[in-house]
Amino acid sequence: MRACVTGAAGFIGSTLSCELVRQGHTVTGVDSFTDYYDPSVKRENVADLLKSHAFELVEADLIDAPLPEVFADVDVVFHLAGQPGVRGSWANGFAPYVDLNVLATQRVLEAATVCGTGRVVYASSSSVYGNAVAYPCHEDDLPRPYSPYGVTKLAGEHLARLYASNLGLSTVSLRYFTVFGPRQRPEMAMSQLIEAGLTGRPFPMFAAPGTLRDFTFVDDVVHATIAAGLTPDLQPGTVLNVAGGAPATMVELIDLVGDLLDEPVLVQDQPVCAGDVLRTGGDSTRARHLLGWKPAVSLRQGLARQIEWRLLQHSAPTPIRIHSAHVIDLTEVEVSA
Repeated sequence: MRACVTGAAGFIGSTLSCELVRQGHTVTGVDSFTDYYDPSVKRENVADLLKSHAFELVEADLIDAPLPEVFADVDVVFHLAGQPGVRGSWANGFAPYVDLNVLATQRVLEAATVCGTGRVVYASSSSVYGNAVAYPCHEDDLPRPYSPYGVTKLAGEHLARLYASNLGLSTVSLRYFTVFGPRQRPEMAMSQLIEAGLTGRPFPMFAAPGTLRDFTFVDDVVHATIAAGLTPDLQPGTVLNVAGGAPATMVELIDLVGDLLDEPVLVQDQPVCAGDVLRTGGDSTRARHLLGWKPAVSLRQGLARQIEWRLLQHSAPTPIRIHSAHVIDLTEVEVSA
């Protein structure tokens, strides 16, 4: 398969690109290295990929990139690029969300249609559900976004459906539920919790203590995403939940990180942010039936692997003990997908 991954230098995009190359596929990665977080982190994400003859990086903005040229001879486009995060999507911050999550998605779908691309897999978000009426959420539930960010991700889903139903483009939209693991963006809760536990600095908690999240390990997300690109005979416009299926409260998450590090995490309460929902939780039965996918990595296992990766990134020279009944030799940790 010849694949194109947009957002290829990001957290999930780089992990997906690594796995595609590992499986023997050829990948064209597209990334504009926006400054939502330090672009040097993203360049580290693709440093090893650039050594592979099976990977080509195109540095371009999807808003004005010559996408028909990029997508030429591509079998599947994995569209992961976009502006992430709920808190920045309010007020004057909304404009880049419209550009990068809506306009860019329309350009991707249009170019894929023109090029006769076999399928577009669109990375959506559990944010489209908002504060749902019942949990776990099912794909047929009425979406009720609770943030401008969620609105833009739902708009991308609608566009994918429109191009499928009107122009015959095969599209699959995947609703990711709180993805974590190695390479996670530095502003996300898991990353900040681990930093707090390792440095002794307080963890700034913007969520209510009882806030419940359905966490999904990045490798599980990548496997679902590849399956969505390769599984034949999916109905055009299909929408699927990709959820870990084991929700945890913020208090449980803080305690778990402290347990893994054998060191309590200090917490500094912050005001709850507008747009943050009280709970997420998804039913992935449809993904299991259609893709043969189910999550394989537990929250505890995934957190241990994220901590291993974080320690390896800081070049610790000796084995470091994490309180999970094993010693981690950082010279043998597998950090790619």
